[in-house]
Amino acid sequence: MIKRNEGKGTPPSKHLALDDSETQQLDSALTEVEMDQQLRPKLIDFHGVSMSKYFTDNWDDIQNFQARPDDVVIVTYPKAGTTWVSQILDLLYFGKTSPERQKTIPIYDRVPFLEIFIPSHPKGTELADQLTTSPRLIKTHLPVQFLPKSFWEQNCRIICVVRNAKDCAVSYYHFHRMNNIQPEPGDWSTFLKDFMDGKVVFGSWYDHVNSWLEKKETYSKLYVVFYEDLVEDSGRELDHLCSFLGLCPSPEEKESVLTKMTFENMKKDKMANYSTLTVMDQKVSPFMRKGKVGDWKNLFTVAQNEEFDEDYKEKMKNSTIKFRTEL
Repeated sequence: MIKRNEGKGTPPSKHLALDDSETQQLDSALTEVEMDQQLRPKLIDFHGVSMSKYFTDNWDDIQNFQARPDDVVIVTYPKAGTTWVSQILDLLYFGKTSPERQKTIPIYDRVPFLEIFIPSHPKGTELADQLTTSPRLIKTHLPVQFLPKSFWEQNCRIICVVRNAKDCAVSYYHFHRMNNIQPEPGDWSTFLKDFMDGKVVFGSWYDHVNSWLEKKETYSKLYVVFYEDLVEDSGRELDHLCSFLGLCPSPEEKESVLTKMTFENMKKDKMANYSTLTVMDQKVSPFMRKGKVGDWKNLFTVAQNEEFDEDYKEKMKNSTIKFRTEL
């Protein structure tokens, strides 16, 4: 608890004297600091998946969320290109008809995070319910078994973005460092072990990715985007996305999307780079850090890489999907 000196010791100088308005402002600022210091949650086991209270405390509303047939859901394991694809879809659907959206509304309001629940902030379910767009764009990190059943019942389009495990681990580590609603990550070595063991929020990368890829076999409106493919050839992947969504942008519209969706432009864009969220300390690490394929090489030691590869081989032995860890 942060407290001000109240009449003990040396009195403050006249230059530090505060009127009632200033005192209230200081109290408010101190309260925000104290709240931020209490935000870091503990990891919990939630129906067999590691989670935190910020994604489970609103569980009834999440599970009872009412989808609409034209909803488009963006599903990812954390740090797999969620914001990137959210921006792409928002530009494709509304870049021409409502260009002011991208200039005035943060991406997390344009594409709400369904399961987020931070006290004193709007619930993700409420933000999604309040969307007036058609379609509604909604993002989630939920494992396949946790997705609200109404999305399946309404036969909604789902875009699943997947990224290689090594780059995901590195990006998620830096995200933990700067995001105060994530558990304390410890050092890199500790975090990497937790990641391999699935002891991070939203659980095992392996379980999450494999279960969503398996769902593609039985659900025709699920489309998978590989982060590495999007980095390699954005134009090609944009065409594939449009085909899945039934969109036919003009050459000029497509060129506009390709320009605005670049990592460099999004990193400078206050409506896309999360710089307006106080729970994230971008002085520790920027939300949009590098956006590269193969950045894991700058953090993994040789021994860590060898151990990771052995563990990966065992956990992915039944998968036919080959992820690229470099381009």
